[in-house]
Amino acid sequence: MEKNNSFKTVSDIHDSAKKHVLGSAIYIDDIVEPVGTCHAYLGLSECAHGHIKSMDLSEVEKANGVICILGPNDITGPNDISPTGLNDEPVFATKRVEFFGQPIFGVVAKTRDQARRAARLAKVEYETLPHATNIEQAQKNGGELVTKPLTLKRGDVAVAMKAAPLHLSGKMEIGGQDHFYLEGHIAFAIPGEDDDVLVYSSTQHPSEVQHMVAHALNVKTNAVTVKLRRMGGGFGGKETQSNLFAVVAAVAAKKLKRPVKIRPDRDDDMIATGKRHDFIVDYDVGFEKTGKILALDANFAARCGFSADLSGPVTDRALFHADNAYFYPAVKLQSSPLKTNTVSNTAFRGFGGPQGVMAAERIIEEIAYALDMDPLAVRRVNFYGTDENNITPYHQQVSDNIIHRIVDELEISSDYQKRRREIIEFNKTSPVKKRGIGLTPVKFGISFTATWYNQAGALIHIYQDGSIHLNHGGTEMGQGLNVKVARIVADEFALNLDAIKISATATDKVPNTSATAASSGSDLNGMAALDGCKQLKKRLEKFAGNIVGKKSQKVKYKSGKVIFGDQKLPFADFIKRAYMARVQLSAAGFYKTPNIHWDREKGQGNPFFYFAYGACVSEVEIDVLTGENRVIQVDILHDVGRSLNPEIDKGQIEGGFVQGMGWLTSEELVWDDKGELKSHAPSTYKIPLVSDVPEIFNVELAQWSKNPERTIRRSKAVGEPPLMLAAAVVEALSMAVASVANYKTCPKLATPVTPERVLLAVEKLADGESDQW
Repeated sequence: MEKNNSFKTVSDIHDSAKKHVLGSAIYIDDIVEPVGTCHAYLGLSECAHGHIKSMDLSEVEKANGVICILGPNDITGPNDISPTGLNDEPVFATKRVEFFGQPIFGVVAKTRDQARRAARLAKVEYETLPHATNIEQAQKNGGELVTKPLTLKRGDVAVAMKAAPLHLSGKMEIGGQDHFYLEGHIAFAIPGEDDDVLVYSSTQHPSEVQHMVAHALNVKTNAVTVKLRRMGGGFGGKETQSNLFAVVAAVAAKKLKRPVKIRPDRDDDMIATGKRHDFIVDYDVGFEKTGKILALDANFAARCGFSADLSGPVTDRALFHADNAYFYPAVKLQSSPLKTNTVSNTAFRGFGGPQGVMAAERIIEEIAYALDMDPLAVRRVNFYGTDENNITPYHQQVSDNIIHRIVDELEISSDYQKRRREIIEFNKTSPVKKRGIGLTPVKFGISFTATWYNQAGALIHIYQDGSIHLNHGGTEMGQGLNVKVARIVADEFALNLDAIKISATATDKVPNTSATAASSGSDLNGMAALDGCKQLKKRLEKFAGNIVGKKSQKVKYKSGKVIFGDQKLPFADFIKRAYMARVQLSAAGFYKTPNIHWDREKGQGNPFFYFAYGACVSEVEIDVLTGENRVIQVDILHDVGRSLNPEIDKGQIEGGFVQGMGWLTSEELVWDDKGELKSHAPSTYKIPLVSDVPEIFNVELAQWSKNPERTIRRSKAVGEPPLMLAAAVVEALSMAVASVANYKTCPKLATPVTPERVLLAVEKLADGESDQW
């Protein structure tokens, strides 16, 4: 475990930053294609649910440049890429299709354009069946589940609810979100001798891609090598969804004995790959006139799609975060992972946690409106305590609670109370423009809830010239993981960062890796790299001891020098001498997160190693005539422990907030009556623009915080928690809308809070009506 606290925090520039600006960063589509490379494309279904009566691919085969057709019979192993082993997600549908856009065949041609055009020429007849594309339809049709639901409970909810003096019931609709990574899905497979195949895959989980390709080819895992230098964004969308494209490329490559690349266009990428889960949360809450919650009973129904994918753990994590920063004395939370005739939804930054947080904040907001209180006052009275009122619904003790200090400091630094008073006065005299402000907290658990994923490996070579080669199991998708891990290694040997060579993630270097997800990349891979460094340093101490005639000699590394006894050598010279003395200069580091466990059957355990905290104040303005709205100012105070790289961490906070803001305000997924996704391009799916970034955007790190747990340099995860800070935008929009009725009614805005929803809510409140919009 790390004990050395002497390292100085450095904001190194992202290792690929200059390459990104210059356009010289190499992504998979930039790799020089070997002679004979051909291109695959997918043929997608045009029926949401139905039996395939006939499929005529003759025009596809005759199309210009077509080399071959791919179908289920070309897959020598199981026709399945289910990440959970439920055998419910075929590579190619056979007799029945279950969503509009499901792959039903593949085509390989000389060029990508030829393959893409040929895939459109298929003539398929369907016997249509009833379909359900949303949660309400799925519930009406009997509520079939894709996986086993979860229940979390503590205390006697029925008794506590009955004893509570005040009650309210409500429902919140929470929309989904497309990942909209800049680099779409892509895989490039190069066949080797015997069973071997090399797959370049834009994936957050190379080891799972390796497993899936081996599974489909019916070969051993050691025959498949998966490599990746960087992704152009992932956000969870490349955790399991990469499997499809890697398998298709590998199957085609082995069939043809030629390199095969597959890269869908943006429309097909959005149609055929999973998204953030939509939820409908129904809740009953009992509370006191102070706003303190006494009992909560809630059901979280999710649109999961046609197969399980990761919907089980995603809906589990929604329940894990349905408390956000609040203590519920008696609580019962249930998940309903519903099957729908849509693409299977999947991991997305926060992994269900954001939806749980949104439900918690809506409950607080409704109580505040019912009692005519500032929502911040209701939040404070419900915050987790430190010595008491500190047990979560899953029975883990919150032992690192700093939410009180975070919120107190942000309230003062943002001038929240003064601004809120000024906004109320502004709204009294402004008939068209209305403003709102909200302050919301975040408490987010860090670790994979599947305990076995909380492990990582790293490989470190020191060469004779003193340069170091670093490889680890994490994947770089722009978040700065590689430069953070490289800095850890550089500091261990007191070298400049340019002495460390960061190499592509590869399954033949570090095996059995976990997905770079759950905000755990730096925690796991940083500690694995540190372990590798410690092994090397221990060997070098023994070597130094031999030089001075001792069993072992303490070695100090400082400014590129190695100091021991009366010796002071340049690092490279010391390493050269170690090599000549036959010291092993390579180490495989390993780390597993301690003190975590989870019993899903009981709904109890310690699934999280620690919690990350933060808070956000957002101020907005709406136009009551059009519903158009903008975020005027955002103030954030966020806890990253002792930051490994403050500037990169701030960038993650800013980016996470803006992505969360897009999810909650503008990014709307729309299916038509046929079950076809209509918002499948930038023209119809609105991610935030540069002009949508708040005019005033203040982000500060809680400099006083350090992780009480033994993480790498006492840092905390930063990837996912900031996304949930955008909940403050919804609260601010609610206040602005509520002002048209003198703040007497909670608008109960559904998300995304589009201009249309704002306008409808304003009109309803102005007419004295109340409903969710």
